[in-house]
Amino acid sequence: MLRRMRRTPRLRRSRERQAEARTRPQVVAHRGSSHDTAEHTLEAYVKALEEGAEALECDVRLTADGHLVCVHDRDLRRTTSTMGLVSTMSLAELDELDFASWKNPWSDLDDEAPARDPIHGKVLTLRKLLETVADYDRHVELAIETKHPTRYGGLVERRLVEALDEFGWAGAGSPARIMSFSVNAMSRVRRLAPDLDIVMLVDRAHHWPVLRPIVDDDWIIGPGVEELRDHPGLGRHLVRAGREIHVWTVNTADDLQLCLDVGVTAVITDRPKFILELLDS
Repeated sequence: MLRRMRRTPRLRRSRERQAEARTRPQVVAHRGSSHDTAEHTLEAYVKALEEGAEALECDVRLTADGHLVCVHDRDLRRTTSTMGLVSTMSLAELDELDFASWKNPWSDLDDEAPARDPIHGKVLTLRKLLETVADYDRHVELAIETKHPTRYGGLVERRLVEALDEFGWAGAGSPARIMSFSVNAMSRVRRLAPDLDIVMLVDRAHHWPVLRPIVDDDWIIGPGVEELRDHPGLGRHLVRAGREIHVWTVNTADDLQLCLDVGVTAVITDRPKFILELLDS
C-alpha cells in the first residue's frame, strides 16, 4: 500500500520563522475578552483588542439563511435564554435577541455601570468581525473554529473560505487560520484553500495516536491545557514530532507556565490582558 505523500507548503517555512522570532507565545482572545464580557459579542472583541490581544478566536455557525455568525452553542439557551437553534433561525431573527445580558444579569440595577451600546450585545456576524480586524490600526490575526456536527456539513467551510476570500485572506499570508475538532472539516479547508493554516483541535490525549497518521505534517495541533497537564507525555510527543502547538483555554499563571515549559506558540485565553501582563512582567 502506497503511503500518502505529505504536503510541505511554503507557508510552513514562513510560519516557522515567525515562531522562532517570537520570544513568547501569541496571546489569542478566546471568544473575545470573555472572562468579564459576554462571549462572541462585538464588545468582547473590541475589549480584547484594547487589551492588546494579538489574535481573536471565534466559533462560527451557519444560519438558516446562509450567514456565518459567531456563536459557540448549537442552541441559544445559555446565551439568550431562547430555545431556538442557530441553524433553524434567520439572521434577522437572531438579531432580535440579546446575546449580552446573561453575563451580567443585574447590570440594569447598577446605577454606576457604564452605558452599553446596544449593537455590542447583538449577534455578531463573521463579516463584522472580519471588518473589525481589517480596519484595526495594528496587525491582528484570527483563529476561526467551525463547529461540527452541523446540519449544513461542509457548507460551513465553503462559506467560510468564500468570506475570507472576499477580504483577500484565503491564500498565502492570510492572518486567519481555521480550527476544528473534525478531521473531515480540516481536510475540506485544505482542499478549498491549500495555503491556509489549519489547527487540528484535540480534546482527549488518547485521540492523538489515532490522529497522528492521518493529519498532514504541517497541521498545527491544538490540545486543551487540561490534557497537557494531566498527560505530560502528550506535550513531549508533539514536541518530538516537531509540531507547532496552540493551547486552549489558558487562564491561570500555572497553565501559562506549563505552556511555556512545553514551548507552545499560541495560548488561547478568556483573559488576554491578564496573560499579557504575566508574559511581560
